[in-house]
Amino acid sequence: MSTTSGSALSTGRSLLYLIVAGIAWGTAGAAASLIFRAGDMGPLALSFWRCAGGLVLLLGALALRPRRPAGGASEPRRRRLVRVLGTGIGLTVFQSAYFAAVQTTGLAVATVVTLGAGPVLIAAGARLTLGERLGAGGLAAVTGALAGLAVLVLGGGEAEVRPVGVLLAVLSAAGYAAITLLTRWLGRDGGGADALSTTTWAFAVGAVGLLPLAAAEGLVPHTGEPVRTLLLLLYVAAVPTALAYALYFAGAAVVRSATVSVIMLLEPVSAAVMAVTLLGERLTTATVLGTVLLLAAVTGLALAEARTAVDRHRRATGPDAETVPVQGVSV
Repeated sequence: MSTTSGSALSTGRSLLYLIVAGIAWGTAGAAASLIFRAGDMGPLALSFWRCAGGLVLLLGALALRPRRPAGGASEPRRRRLVRVLGTGIGLTVFQSAYFAAVQTTGLAVATVVTLGAGPVLIAAGARLTLGERLGAGGLAAVTGALAGLAVLVLGGGEAEVRPVGVLLAVLSAAGYAAITLLTRWLGRDGGGADALSTTTWAFAVGAVGLLPLAAAEGLVPHTGEPVRTLLLLLYVAAVPTALAYALYFAGAAVVRSATVSVIMLLEPVSAAVMAVTLLGERLTTATVLGTVLLLAAVTGLALAEARTAVDRHRRATGPDAETVPVQGVSV
């Protein structure tokens, strides 16, 4: 989600916030894997509890946040409704399909495919719907990401990489991309959108929409480890949801977009490390190669975005103007 900087945070503290947020997000899939192993809870029920728990905690964060000064630009009600509903639906698809992918094909592959395919779908969608140019660097990054996906699907054995799980991860990435494209489209005319508030109410939309589906799947799992399952559910709602989003929005308001994109690569990296060390997943040569290609593609897209932003600023201000880092982020 896009956000501009009016924050008093230092750059160093903002970078620390983003690093913690990226690592925290990487633990969500590991916690989900442990929940799936402990009982029969499904991905829709888990996604519901994450939305419901995250909503409660983020409402608390909003209540404790210092009030914003009056007189700033406010977003029209209809536009805000479109933003919240669109973000809520995209967020529901994003995390539900991600948890299903983790359950189907494992944590490492699900996380890498989701976060590798997301920026590619955003770049392609922005070209088709917003008229944004990819450029040579962007096109090379998209090609590299597609190659990484192909290596993962075709090069891994059935026990390590399941095509259905990869498709679910791509669906998750599509939900992620839809949120970002909607935010960019709404941001073209400016506006006073509050990213943390939007995310909070998007979780409310997700919880309401998921409730009947989660109830049909089974809201309360049958498990021989109820205390462990409850603690893991609380962890998912608190750390990779409420805490990570709050830190992310605080840090992303100060750090430039391309830097944020690269820092967020900590999420798939930390997830892959936990998949091997904590969950005992096996990374084949094809899995490692596909992962490297996808992460390199995301880095390439971030660098291409940085160059585009600098060129746009120079054209707007003239060749002799001092280059000012463009702040903001798309998630």
